[in-house]
Amino acid sequence: MRTIRYTLLCLIAVIGLACLSGCKSTQKVATVAAGEAKAHTDFFESVREQAFRFETLNARMSVDVKMPGKEMSSRAELKMVRDSALVLSVQPIMGIEVIRLEMDRDSIRFIDRMNKRYLAENYAQLKGQTPIAFNYNNLQSLFVNHLFFPGEESLTPALYNRFLLNQEGSRAEIKAKDSMGLLYTFQADGEEKLLSTCITNREETMKLEWLYSAFVLTDGQPFPTVMDVKILDKGELKGGLKINFTRIQTNLPVQISGSIPDKYQRITLADLMKALQKNKE
Repeated sequence: MRTIRYTLLCLIAVIGLACLSGCKSTQKVATVAAGEAKAHTDFFESVREQAFRFETLNARMSVDVKMPGKEMSSRAELKMVRDSALVLSVQPIMGIEVIRLEMDRDSIRFIDRMNKRYLAENYAQLKGQTPIAFNYNNLQSLFVNHLFFPGEESLTPALYNRFLLNQEGSRAEIKAKDSMGLLYTFQADGEEKLLSTCITNREETMKLEWLYSAFVLTDGQPFPTVMDVKILDKGELKGGLKINFTRIQTNLPVQISGSIPDKYQRITLADLMKALQKNKE
């Protein structure tokens, strides 16, 4: 249980001390109540059609981070090449980067410029160290409001029947389990826009909530300009972040990779989690 908590807190610290972006248009998009239930396949086809489309994304955002006894705010940038790589850059003062997270389909790099240290691992090396299977596409989906099946690289028609779908009430509820027993619950409105993603452990004591709101049209597509991320332990808030998008640009050239100075110290995921726990106390 402690491993789950620290891993999710680490995820929030990395993402929260970094984060996302905004939008070209200020035309608001309403949340629509669910109407007549659709056939199972038709529903998921509509979800795929509603998914935000892009080849590259370059965004700016403001992020409010809440940890036990601590609150902080920062500016950040997100750059993404669809299904390939992303970089989150935390820039609290005058565009000066202090934390950088780089992910691609095979590996992750976390650069802490304040403490001159970095983590560089491939996902195969991280197996067994965390209770969550690392998957680039699943993380990408959280940031761009896409439905995903845990552990899978993309949402295909062959996966539709592996979801449980309940269309009763004002929202549709979609559920799936991963290979480690974590439960994923998604909620969508009457236009099949995702409104939330919730991940809970097998005992249902730990929960990660990712809520989407304030939709606007970006390149003619609905995109949530506010993302509220929370970690709950037995119903008690243990950490979270609120992402407010201030600008988003799509399909422009982006630079993803960055260099690591030779003098930086390489650390492990365990080192990073220990440092996080020390700062939390």
